[in-house]
Amino acid sequence: MDERRAKNLGRMVVTASWLAVFCLFGYRATFSVLLGPMSKSMGWSASQLSLGYSLMMSVYAVTAFLSGMIIDRWGTKPAYAIGSVCAALGFYITSHAQTYLMYLIPYALFAGIGTGMLWVSSTVSVRKWYVGKSYATMWGLAFMGAPVAQVVLSLGVKQVLLTLDWRQAMQALAIVVFIALVLAAILAKKNPEDYGVEPFGLVKAAANTPSKPEYNWSLKEAFSKFAIWGAIIAFLTSMLAEFLIWTQVVSYWTNDVKLSLASATNLYVTIGVAGIITMPLMGRLADKVVSTVDVEPKGRKIMLVFAPATGLVACGALLLTKSSIVFGVIACILFAIYWAIEPGGVAGYAGSIYGRKSLGKIWGLATLIVMGIGPAVGVYMGAYLRDLSGTYVNSILFAAGAFVVSALVAAILPLSAEPPVTSDKTVNM
Repeated sequence: MDERRAKNLGRMVVTASWLAVFCLFGYRATFSVLLGPMSKSMGWSASQLSLGYSLMMSVYAVTAFLSGMIIDRWGTKPAYAIGSVCAALGFYITSHAQTYLMYLIPYALFAGIGTGMLWVSSTVSVRKWYVGKSYATMWGLAFMGAPVAQVVLSLGVKQVLLTLDWRQAMQALAIVVFIALVLAAILAKKNPEDYGVEPFGLVKAAANTPSKPEYNWSLKEAFSKFAIWGAIIAFLTSMLAEFLIWTQVVSYWTNDVKLSLASATNLYVTIGVAGIITMPLMGRLADKVVSTVDVEPKGRKIMLVFAPATGLVACGALLLTKSSIVFGVIACILFAIYWAIEPGGVAGYAGSIYGRKSLGKIWGLATLIVMGIGPAVGVYMGAYLRDLSGTYVNSILFAAGAFVVSALVAAILPLSAEPPVTSDKTVNM
């Protein structure tokens, strides 16, 4: 295949990932906006509604592992196709809920399966096509779908809520995610080897030096190394803090800072606006760091220390919003910088340690662990601490502590993980 055609295929992979990320983070962005109206309409507490989101993330985690196995074998098309149906049903069926269980079960099940098919699929597919000094830049472009969702869908839902209720908003969202994910499934491609091309950014072997075949790690071998467990702990603690902030921050601004829902939503959208800039910018910065240190795992590690440190400072600025709205804007920009680095950065670190061949199943299992614990605990703790104390201050302090742990663990991540010396196997489970 000629280089131009190969580049077009790579762009399609990035575009499909953009659409998948748009839908995935659309769920997160709109939940924070819908939380208040749903609570007021149905008489459910923040803890009750957040439990639905927490259970959804648990189903998401299990599905993410299965999607990783799918990607290694068949690429991302089937994952996006399944996601299109289930993600749409998650919004549509929930919009007809009349009792708490009618909200809890379908939202957790359908939304969990639908979104669970998107994260590992999008990150791993980009990593399989772009490696080395190209990965973070291209992932930054794909990850722009997240802040665009934050802006477009948050503002769209807010506009709907001015004249209609949360049910109509969810039904409109069902249509949006279905169309976007069907398009993603059409654009998605298999692994580059299936088209007879190499991934972009691959370091060529020196002249007269045979290229070393990539080792196919089994899950047992991969998870016997601290590299993946360190990455999991660093990612888990950051996700705990991130999901706590994302799902509760609008309520913090309306309840503690006394902003109107419209003003709080506009401020929340600032994260998305800033993210549209920080996603590609931080991607290029991460690749520059990799180029400077000339060792990809080291460059990814540096960025994984920087990201939660930025999140910690953002929590401090968030607490100062009571004294001035300017601090709220600063917090949003800092969260956007953190957001642009951490999720894709951890996948990049894992890929630089374990390679591309078996990354789907490795990152799928890692995502199962992280997303099965971190977001669920973060969302619930944010609401629980608020219900316990009547303020979101303790929730934000809890998130700040989680960011500290993430940075400390990232600082001790290893720069390599040696596979067993004796094995030549090509297929592992």
